[in-house]
Amino acid sequence: MVVRTARLLPLIISRHLHRSSAGSARQRFLWTRGGSAATRGLRTMEPIQTTQDPQVPSAEPPAEGPTTTTDASPDPGKMPKTGLLPGETVVKEGKAAILFPSANEVFYNPVQEFNRDLTCAVITEFSRELMARRGVKVVVPGEEKRVVVSLAEEEKKNEADEEKNGGEEQVVTATVGQKCENGLRVLEGLAASGLRSVRFALEVPGLRSVTANDFSTKAAALISRNAEYNGVQHLLQASCKDASLLMYEMRGKKERYDVIDLDPYGSPATFLDAAVQAISEGGLLCITCTDMAVMAGNSGETCYSKYGCISIKARYCHEMALRIILHSLDQRAGVYQRYIQPLLSVSVDFYIRIFVRVFTGQAVVKNSASKQALVYNCVGCGSFHLQRMGKRTSHGKHMKYSAATGPPVGPECQQCGQKHQMGGPIWAESLHDTEFVQKVLSAVSGNPKRFGTSKRIEGMLSMVTEELEDTPLYYTVDSLSSTIHCNTPPLLQFRSALLHAGHKVSLSHACKNAIKTDAPPPVIWDIMRCWEKANPVKREKLSESSPAFKILSTEPTLQACFTVREDANPQSRKRHLTRFQENPQAFWGPKARARSGGGITTDLQDRRKQCQNKRKSQVMDASQMKNFPCKRFKKGTCTYGDKCCYSHAAEPTEPEKME
Repeated sequence: MVVRTARLLPLIISRHLHRSSAGSARQRFLWTRGGSAATRGLRTMEPIQTTQDPQVPSAEPPAEGPTTTTDASPDPGKMPKTGLLPGETVVKEGKAAILFPSANEVFYNPVQEFNRDLTCAVITEFSRELMARRGVKVVVPGEEKRVVVSLAEEEKKNEADEEKNGGEEQVVTATVGQKCENGLRVLEGLAASGLRSVRFALEVPGLRSVTANDFSTKAAALISRNAEYNGVQHLLQASCKDASLLMYEMRGKKERYDVIDLDPYGSPATFLDAAVQAISEGGLLCITCTDMAVMAGNSGETCYSKYGCISIKARYCHEMALRIILHSLDQRAGVYQRYIQPLLSVSVDFYIRIFVRVFTGQAVVKNSASKQALVYNCVGCGSFHLQRMGKRTSHGKHMKYSAATGPPVGPECQQCGQKHQMGGPIWAESLHDTEFVQKVLSAVSGNPKRFGTSKRIEGMLSMVTEELEDTPLYYTVDSLSSTIHCNTPPLLQFRSALLHAGHKVSLSHACKNAIKTDAPPPVIWDIMRCWEKANPVKREKLSESSPAFKILSTEPTLQACFTVREDANPQSRKRHLTRFQENPQAFWGPKARARSGGGITTDLQDRRKQCQNKRKSQVMDASQMKNFPCKRFKKGTCTYGDKCCYSHAAEPTEPEKME
């Protein structure tokens, strides 16, 4: 079957690259989404032969003059448009217009537009930084002057640096839609329809090539049509291979990609080993995880088998999921003497998204053990402690490495007397590069019409810049109040109490009621004890074995002050930025897995509808209720008789059922 498909593949592609084919050939093939990205096997197939081999760089000699040249792209308005096949629809997002066979048979989720917008913004700033070192100036449409919108105190310094760099004469200018011979090579390993890759080609400047790969032959052929339909076939090439195999083939130093984007259905664990090898020195990895049930603590054993970490079901599970994937990525990179540098890590809607750079350095890889930590989580009150896996001590120019000492907790929790759960190891360093995030925030705020979700990106990145960098995980105010059964203190008052006590505090983009602080658990519970004294609970109803009774039986050693401070309210909250939006639509979560034969199954959505919205779909006609048997009549306790709205008919006997 594989051989037969491989033989027919050139015929399929030539049919779409040449519009002179017969009309009957158009109905030979239904454009449906192919096999699931997460279930790609180890089989290999020959790549689709488009105008250029996606794995081989352009062999054309550069033009005379500077070493870096830019090829002008063909005018999209003069290019012949690919015609629509029967039943096809066009979906527009950003500057891309994508051909879809049917709205019900293609893997497309409009809620993920924020993911794609954010990725375009991050890659643009990465390209701007990398291409500046190569003597190329990146130009973004609608961006007249870089305006720095910074919530940090280094605002003026960043503006001065940008004005200084902007005054230098650039050798070459790179714009969107143009092919830059010294630009970035981008790979989208699991492209499906190619929407993300087409947007890269149309919206990100400074690109040399974009390879859109998918294991499904139908999806790969659809990618070729979408590239032609959008006039970016000079930049975008389709590939039909197993994603891991393709990245393994490109492990050579001269063949590696500058940017690799992986957005699979579910877990990306099977692609991480190949990705850390196929990325260039200092290249950018963009990875999405949608298996949040596993990473958020529902299946700790499954999480360990995939990522080498034990997940814990706690209030900080979304940030812990970010640190789990970073730990797994750093561990796999360390095998090849490489290490990661996180640029941006966000938890959004039903998934997490990380952007990391990968470098090579044997000396720096030795620091990896000290960047990981185990988590001790109290099952009673939710207090947590971190235990580093390794220890490093500086001795002048030399660094000494040793095993860490611990654990940081006793057999029982000091606050409530309960046991501890142990999770991890997780990434214990910073999740973001604040300086890089400031650049992305500046570009998005200065050009708000570029993306459809600019307001949400601005609000999300503003919160990211306000987070404490050296404080892993967080508490939530509602969970602290629930533990001792008291009223929930206002967020500003609780933050002010921590600031009055001399500790740092911030919010978290991962949770609306989160409190990130460097205060130890005794200080946090002392503040809650002081709050309970002002808002007392009925202690006679508390069980002596409950965490609440044990916590409230201890007198606070710290007298908390709940007077609201000016610095307790962050700038993103004062400016009323879009930070935590409501669910945009019904069934907005991850879509169902694609079927191997094409299309998407509706079983997942059908299961979601079961046992839900019962009050909205009540039977209003009393005559319809006669179809349901009366439960009280079966027990002999129904007193309504013939007036009962349910059926009193006797159930059929066994012989009647057999008939």
